[in-house]
Amino acid sequence: MLLTSIIDDIYDVYGTLEELQPFTDAFERWDITASYQLPEYMKICYCAVLDVYDEMEELMSSELGIPTCNGKSSYHMHYAKEAMKQLVRAYLIEAIWFHKGYTPKMDEYIPNALVTAGYYMLTVTSFVGMGKMVPKEAYEWVLSQPNFMRASAVICRLMDDLVSHKFEQERGHVASAVECYMNQYGASEKEAEDELNRQIEEAWKDLNKGILKPTAFPMLLLMRTFNLSRMINVFHKHEDAYTHSSKKTKRYITMLFINPLS
Repeated sequence: MLLTSIIDDIYDVYGTLEELQPFTDAFERWDITASYQLPEYMKICYCAVLDVYDEMEELMSSELGIPTCNGKSSYHMHYAKEAMKQLVRAYLIEAIWFHKGYTPKMDEYIPNALVTAGYYMLTVTSFVGMGKMVPKEAYEWVLSQPNFMRASAVICRLMDDLVSHKFEQERGHVASAVECYMNQYGASEKEAEDELNRQIEEAWKDLNKGILKPTAFPMLLLMRTFNLSRMINVFHKHEDAYTHSSKKTKRYITMLFINPLS
C-alpha cells in the first residue's frame, strides 16, 4: 500500500504528462531496463516496485513451495503484475484529465475511478500470499470486476472522494465524484454528497449480499475484499485519516500496538 500511495502521488502531484507516459510504459514492459529512460525520482520508485515483486516471488518459492515455470512467473505473480499495470493505466487517464482541465461525466469517471481506488489491485496482491489456496479462476474473477468487487471499490472510491475532494481541489487534482456529479447535473455540493452517500449505502447492501450468498470461491477469499471495505470506514469516516494521519489514525495505531487492551 505504501508504494501504491507513492505511485499515486507521482501521477497526481509530481509527474508531468511527458514523464508519466514513459513511466506507464515502463510498467507495461516490467523490465529493469525500462527504468533507464525515467527521471531519477521515478526510477527509484519503479525499481523499488520491481524489487518488491521479485521478493514476493522468491518467498512464494521458498516458503509456499510455488516454483517458477521455465523461468517465468507463477500465475499468482502474473495476475499481481497485471493488476498493477491496470492501476497505473487508470492513473494515467486521470492525469490526462487533470492536465487538460477536463471534468468527465459520471459514467466516464466511475469505471476508471473504481480502478484507481486500488481495491482490485490490493485484493489480487493479498491473494498472492495465500499461495495454492487461490486458484487461477479467483484472480480472473477479481479482475473481471464482478458486482461484489465493484461494490467494494464503490465504497472505497466514493468515501475517499467525499472526505478528500476539498483539500485535493485546492492542491490541484483531477475532479472527484463530487465535482463530476455537480458539473453533470447542475447539483449543489450538498446534493452531490447526498447522492454519493446513497450509492455507498447501496454498495454496502450488495457487499453484504455477496457475503450472505457467497460464490463458488471460499469465504476466506471474499473476506479479503470485505475487510478492505471495513478498513475504509476507519480511514474515511467523516475525515481523510489516511492523508492526515497524525490524529485519529495515530491514536488507533497507539491503541492497537502500544497500549492494547489486556
